[in-house]
Amino acid sequence: MQTTTLGENGPTVTSLGIGTWAWGDKIFWNYGNDYGASQVQEAFEATLDAGISFFDTAEIYGFGESESLLGRFMKQLGRPAQIATKYFPLPWRFSAHSVSDTLTESLKRLQVEQVALYQVHMPFGFLMSQETLMNALADEVKRGRIGSVGVSNYSAEQMREAHGYLAARGVPLAVNQVRYSLLARKIESDGIMDTARQLGVTLLAYSPLAQGLLTGKYTPEKHVELRDARRIDPQFSKSGLEKIAPVVKLLQQFGEKYDRTPAQVALNWLVAQGNVVPIPGAKTAQQAQQNAGALGWSLNPEDVAQLEQVSRPWLS
Repeated sequence: MQTTTLGENGPTVTSLGIGTWAWGDKIFWNYGNDYGASQVQEAFEATLDAGISFFDTAEIYGFGESESLLGRFMKQLGRPAQIATKYFPLPWRFSAHSVSDTLTESLKRLQVEQVALYQVHMPFGFLMSQETLMNALADEVKRGRIGSVGVSNYSAEQMREAHGYLAARGVPLAVNQVRYSLLARKIESDGIMDTARQLGVTLLAYSPLAQGLLTGKYTPEKHVELRDARRIDPQFSKSGLEKIAPVVKLLQQFGEKYDRTPAQVALNWLVAQGNVVPIPGAKTAQQAQQNAGALGWSLNPEDVAQLEQVSRPWLS
């Protein structure tokens, strides 16, 4: 199984993880109606069976339910995993103590004593400075409750600032989790990717399949109204699907060439960028198995370049 070390000396994880935003989320993903706990437990087991052991969650996913489900599955099945979770800088969290308290609650829900990666979900600085926040996270690394520190949705400048405060404490910044896919390549043009490489920061790519657009499931010919929050996304409209059709068509061509699905090709392209770990979601065992099939093989350089070319409209 391919592995990646997060940051300079963070934990070594599988080169693809699973995002668990949909686990317990009723607002965006319609959890409890279209699917439920039994389906995501099957996804958890299928992911581990396929050799993937890295799961990304957050305290706000399902208002803690995502963490609770992960904790329950690990405990009941006796199958530990490497967990990344996130702290959300809410306005009323204005002291270093709030970081410690929030982490304590996450660890309780996860039923573990340490998480491999603890990330700041958004670069909001309401009443707590980045210096205070990063020092609080460094304290937790020293306490042994966090294996490594990450951020999420940070710009190049914000990433440098966080990196500097942590470096002063002897703690590397391991990760910046960002939206990145063939249909969302802005990090290549706004300095985030270059800065991450300079600082030795690994990028976790969320929405690596553009919420399903890169799976080949959605085409102008098969356009239907979705029932979840994606129905208001213009990319899922018929005209939006027509715009992305050349990308999907190339993914399908390469899928036939390598005997892979379009989704597996799209994920493999991200891995090919180097020091990028995609974290697609999985609500079912079938989706988990498909995700795992993105590893263990490689697109050739010419095919990587062709996908880069066809997706250039999404660089900005």
